[in-house]
Amino acid sequence: QVQLVESGGGLVQAGGSLRLSCAASGRTFSRLGMGWFRQVPGKERDIVADISRSGGRTYYADSVKGRFTISRDNAKNTVFLQMNSLKPEDTAVYYCAAAENYGKYNFWGQGTQVTVSS
Repeated sequence: QVQLVESGGGLVQAGGSLRLSCAASGRTFSRLGMGWFRQVPGKERDIVADISRSGGRTYYADSVKGRFTISRDNAKNTVFLQMNSLKPEDTAVYYCAAAENYGKYNFWGQGTQVTVSS
């Protein structure tokens, strides 16, 4: 099992920044692909960004490219999501997820609320 604990969510004005963190335990962190997803009520959970085991490859949804940055610290078993130039449409519950096999996210955090006011 992998335990994931997110932190860093909150309320911010449009144009502001937040940094989400996700601390992992229970597996060798460097063997896990990591991703950030978000979900609003009534909609499916969508991927925001992901990062490979070594951190050498990243992916971003079009809606966040140029504004969000995913990174990881394998020594600290932590993945981050730096969110800049936030927009009201970024409001959602953000989830951290871990994949033992590429693209197959089978471990999830409890989620952290991000609210962007206009």
